[in-house]
Amino acid sequence: MNKRSEPSIFEVLSTKMVTPNMRRVTIGGQGLATFPHGQDGGYVKLMLPGQSTANKPLVRTYTIRRQSADALDIDFALHGDEGSGGPAVSWAQEANPGEEIRVGGPGPAKPLSPDADWYFVLGDMTALPAIAVNLATLPDDAIGDVLIEVQTQDDKQDLQRPEGVALHWLINPEPGLKPELFEQAARAIPWRQGRVYAWSATEFEVMRRMRSYLRGERGLGADQLYISSYWKQGLVEDQHRVVKRADAEQSRA
Repeated sequence: MNKRSEPSIFEVLSTKMVTPNMRRVTIGGQGLATFPHGQDGGYVKLMLPGQSTANKPLVRTYTIRRQSADALDIDFALHGDEGSGGPAVSWAQEANPGEEIRVGGPGPAKPLSPDADWYFVLGDMTALPAIAVNLATLPDDAIGDVLIEVQTQDDKQDLQRPEGVALHWLINPEPGLKPELFEQAARAIPWRQGRVYAWSATEFEVMRRMRSYLRGERGLGADQLYISSYWKQGLVEDQHRVVKRADAEQSRA
């Protein structure tokens, strides 16, 4: 994302529940006039209206689930007690058509490598929008396995994907807790033959376990692995960013 670019003003067009714990906010308006095309799976910085910290706008990062000619769809995972997951989720639940929001970006998507024999894709509900975009862009003959953690059976989504890509769903009513459940489910998926490309975006503690497995045990280097934590249980985004940076530096040492 170009850090020097000024945020654009978008307007809330509509909201809806995609599943019981996933809410979609569709934004458009004048901000799209200068917004580049083809940004599915990229990210934006939402500057939450009426909220600030240290005299700066409160900013949260979200994936672009879908871009159309006149709108962006942004999906919000409703983590937390009674469906609340911090200020961004609160905004998404309360936003009404016609309200404005400043938006920075876009930042680049993290696509799957095109030269793999098979794919191993891991994520929770915060990563589901990016996973959905990536699966839809795979060639028809692609094969692989996808593990997605959701809160309830009804949070499963019908994702467009090649026939040879198997979906595995893990139900965890308390996302961010019991990271060993995700690790156990990932390890239980048989390892296929050939060159793999692994893509993993999860909660921080789950990420560390997946990094140990994929990088440490399976020996995947940067050319075969994208791995990131999208959030950390108990921390807001700014705090998570600090912990994430320190962890990355330590893991490279």
